[in-house]
Amino acid sequence: MASLLNGCANLQTRGLLSFEKGPLQASRIHGISFKRLTETEVSRFCSISRVIGRRNHKFFQSPVTASIYSTRTTTRASLQDKDNDTKYVDFVVIGSGVAGLRYALEVSKHGSVAIITKAEPYESNTNYAQGGVSAVLCPTDSVESHMQDTIVAGAYLCDEETVRVVCTEGPERVKELIAMGASFDHGEDGRLHLAREGGHSHNRIVHSADMTGREIERALLQAVDNDPNISLFGHHFAIDLLTSQDKNGINCHGVDVFNTETQKIIRFISKVTLLASGGAGHIYPTTTNPPVATGDGVAMAHRAHAVISNMEFVQFHPTALADEGLPLKPAKRRENAFLITEAVRGDGGILYNQSMQRFMPSYDERAELAPRDIVARSIDDQLKKHGEKYVLLDISHKQREKILAHFPNIAAECLKYDLDITSEPIPVVPAAHYMCGGVRAGLEGETNIRGLYVAGEVACTGLHGANRLASNSLLEALVFARRAVQPSIKCMERTSINPDCSIRWARPVAPLILKDNTIDKISKRTRDIRLELQSVMWEYVGIVRSTNRLKMAEWKIKDLEREWEDYVFRRGWKPTMVGLEACEMRNLFCCARLVVESALSRQESRGLHFTEDFPYLEESERKPTIIFPAALPKLTWSTQQLHKQLQC
Repeated sequence: MASLLNGCANLQTRGLLSFEKGPLQASRIHGISFKRLTETEVSRFCSISRVIGRRNHKFFQSPVTASIYSTRTTTRASLQDKDNDTKYVDFVVIGSGVAGLRYALEVSKHGSVAIITKAEPYESNTNYAQGGVSAVLCPTDSVESHMQDTIVAGAYLCDEETVRVVCTEGPERVKELIAMGASFDHGEDGRLHLAREGGHSHNRIVHSADMTGREIERALLQAVDNDPNISLFGHHFAIDLLTSQDKNGINCHGVDVFNTETQKIIRFISKVTLLASGGAGHIYPTTTNPPVATGDGVAMAHRAHAVISNMEFVQFHPTALADEGLPLKPAKRRENAFLITEAVRGDGGILYNQSMQRFMPSYDERAELAPRDIVARSIDDQLKKHGEKYVLLDISHKQREKILAHFPNIAAECLKYDLDITSEPIPVVPAAHYMCGGVRAGLEGETNIRGLYVAGEVACTGLHGANRLASNSLLEALVFARRAVQPSIKCMERTSINPDCSIRWARPVAPLILKDNTIDKISKRTRDIRLELQSVMWEYVGIVRSTNRLKMAEWKIKDLEREWEDYVFRRGWKPTMVGLEACEMRNLFCCARLVVESALSRQESRGLHFTEDFPYLEESERKPTIIFPAALPKLTWSTQQLHKQLQC
């Protein structure tokens, strides 16, 4: 394996990602064009200047209160409204997690910013991140060591230059958070307390007990609340990007948004758009992601003809709380699984099956500190061997005071169900957790669409490769949000907005003409189809895969999508109509298809993608999966924009 590190393919993109037909023509696989690129081809892929496009709730309540932010979810005069339904702004940010907020705070120094978020501002994957931020802050640690850990965890598919950039710039990004008011745990010596998690060779995890994401979100939202150039639009769902295509490529001009409280459609016209909308955990039935994580960003970008990469690499966190194993069962099914942070194993937690047999040493010499993909597959194997539904994670051999100090949130949650983690093991099971793939980005968050930048989980920067190292997600979001700032400012300064451009795209409409009972029927059928899709993804596209099961998933998803579209359209729903559940369903279908097609194209087992038909690493397959726009013979509702892309 060590020899692979030196030969790691350089997947770095320079300038705007672009492509053209000819030498890069990919084979058509089930309606989507793919190419797994070599190092030379990636360089060529990124140097061509011309882009050829296609032809033609009720949410879980976080302990973070919304009251201090409520005054900021209103429209400000700085947005220069031309009318009630169109807003003009320099920067639009889609998503209110760490990437979107950190970026907004920087670009707001140069122009007006609108942050679009589909629920309350704090409802993001960031808010649920327990472990922390990995950064080299200890004298005995090094950037090279952090890089090595990242590349090994990523199964040698990582972009080495991206890894170096993130590991090098990470410490400064953490210090910026501290300067902005984020409070992290300190040891008795007054220095930052650095934890260790699976896959890390050193203690380098900066944390705030087991609620790190919540603390970062609090600090950033407070800073945003104090910034007069930033307006927050809560309960606004991003529908589709507004794009045009000319001889030089595709351009992004903003986004259409659905106000889920007023049922109105608002058009945001912007000079620059940052997509920071998070992941797609809810394509699976059990996920640690909040309800908002329905793949909206990846789906919107795909429909706008952005390049997508590495969607087969879905990370299942090994240890989500297994409600079935609790002494007292929750009264109702959770909307998202409760995460048991990696840091519990990093602090000495041991995994047992229900016969109290420790099993991780028999799978990997690193035992409980092995990377997540290995631990998740090991647990999955134990569950299948013993016919059980959960395993046990035990930290009770540690001092009670230290357990409660390090994991107060986990202890409190378990105690609600009569489980004392200081004296009893915790029932755990793997759950969908993180998308390593996404919208392909360069070193400054740029995409192949001019004016569109990406950061956070929605992006595929090359950092994670085939598997994300623990606590590298918040780090990546911070680094790339910051790196996207300067090119965004330059793009904003050279871009002008024509006030009349908002009428160039047909507007989506709310289903106001439909009767209430018709909408109720469509809503119920949509929820049922959603559950069926999630079941298909878990059964056929889960932790362990096979070619036959993936093909079965492909067929079932296509059938489900056709069934759903036929049902809603027969009842008067129009392709231009929007509603929260319908839009999320479109995006879930789109992302599920991308995951399945990507998985089918990779004929090896690497990192998070394990297939029984190709159980070994193949050096010839050590390349990213690239999904780029191509002429599709048949488009579904989920894969095309509600408006026609303008041809200029």
